[in-house]
Amino acid sequence: MSDYLIRATAADAQIRAFAVTSRDLVEEARSRHDLSPVVTAALGRLMTGACLMGSMLKGEKDVLTLQINGDGPVGGMTVTADSQGNVKGYANRPQAMMPPNAQGKLDVGGVIGKGYLSVIKDMGMKDPYASQVELQTGEIADDLTYYFAASEQVPSCVALGILMERNNTVKQAGGFIIQLMPFAQEEVIRKLEENVSGIRPVTTLLEEGNTPEQILELLLGDLGLEITEKRPVQFLCGCSRERVEKVLYSLKKEELQEMIAEGKDVELHCHFCNTNYVFPVEELKKMV
Repeated sequence: MSDYLIRATAADAQIRAFAVTSRDLVEEARSRHDLSPVVTAALGRLMTGACLMGSMLKGEKDVLTLQINGDGPVGGMTVTADSQGNVKGYANRPQAMMPPNAQGKLDVGGVIGKGYLSVIKDMGMKDPYASQVELQTGEIADDLTYYFAASEQVPSCVALGILMERNNTVKQAGGFIIQLMPFAQEEVIRKLEENVSGIRPVTTLLEEGNTPEQILELLLGDLGLEITEKRPVQFLCGCSRERVEKVLYSLKKEELQEMIAEGKDVELHCHFCNTNYVFPVEELKKMV
């Protein structure tokens, strides 16, 4: 099943919902960055959450950035997503390790530690919208739930999950966000709380073969679920040799000449997709 995301409403638009399956894009990140299992789970959750939140953006060129800075072994993570289903991200220390938690599972909260979550939305205005909240657990879903309540005043339920294979590749990945609109009635709120409290973990549902549509059906089927959109999502970095070359062209002539004088090839690195671009001295001379 290729990665895709669905948007939906329920209870006569008193509820809006988003669900995604993201195994392929998380595996792409794991492979590109050679992530340890626990960092795969951490970055995978953040990327999956960014996919869901990116679909909330209205403009085609709007971009969402999620940054986590913690005192745990991974140090921090940065993820960006757009409104078209494209997401990319990286971890400061991709090989960070952490013993399993008390439940014998990957300790995402431990590898992240205490710190802050920053949410930045670039919607083409003079200044981007930026908000920062303190991490609640470092498990990411809890932290995004807290962000929605504290910064956007939107009651939300966020669930994210990554399941690894024994060979440390990604077996399942996905998540959902359910949000109550300001005009939601008490009866609808009570029913939603009842449904959410009885739902099993996302990875369990995916492992059983449930699709994003079926997951939302379990959550909202008795509240008049209506699917409004389905779109593919993918790991995609917009960098290219041509774009990176423009960075060099933007330098002053004197700076380029200093690089040439050193007699070494210039190597520029993209953190998001872990690609290196090498520019030999002869190319630098042509730029001058």
